[in-house]
Amino acid sequence: MSANEISENSSRLPKKVKSNIRSLTIELREELKKPQGLLLEGPFEETMKTLKELIEKEKPPAVISVGDIVSMHILNFGLSLDVLIVDNKTMRKAISPIIVDSNYTLHAKNPPGTITNEAWNAIRTAIKLKGLKKIIIDGEEDLLTIVTVLSAPKDALVVYGQPNVGVVVVKVSEKKKKDMQNIVDLMKETSKS
Repeated sequence: MSANEISENSSRLPKKVKSNIRSLTIELREELKKPQGLLLEGPFEETMKTLKELIEKEKPPAVISVGDIVSMHILNFGLSLDVLIVDNKTMRKAISPIIVDSNYTLHAKNPPGTITNEAWNAIRTAIKLKGLKKIIIDGEEDLLTIVTVLSAPKDALVVYGQPNVGVVVVKVSEKKKKDMQNIVDLMKETSKS
């Protein structure tokens, strides 16, 4: 399935983003350091137990992880995962790739501090496919939680790491989508490279 085959009711790139790349501003960088959802504090053993309970209680239509360490812990803990978005780095340092038997592996370029159309399309496509999907980002996946929330179905859980604190769980809702769209709208437009 290509990005062009996605149904009409799927998430769409905002019209003004179609031919541009969005870049993070200094003001947004500070704002995005704050958790964008429920912060589960503590070591991974504790946060994964809490996440497991949350998944069992909420029964989300999808669980999507953004980041290598959180994805690795979710998989190692045996939790159900639909999409993992990784860049084979942690804290901007290269790490061994996560080995997982995924149904699909997609690749996209996304330079640090940006959201590219290519990454956005890969996320939208992966969410529509069945089974476990792995998206490998050439660049940085840090800002792709924003795109994931905008692209995921209502009530999905998007999980990302909060360095040295724990993990953040974003339950997708219309309000969260609106919040994420506001962030995209505040990002600086740059021409396609």
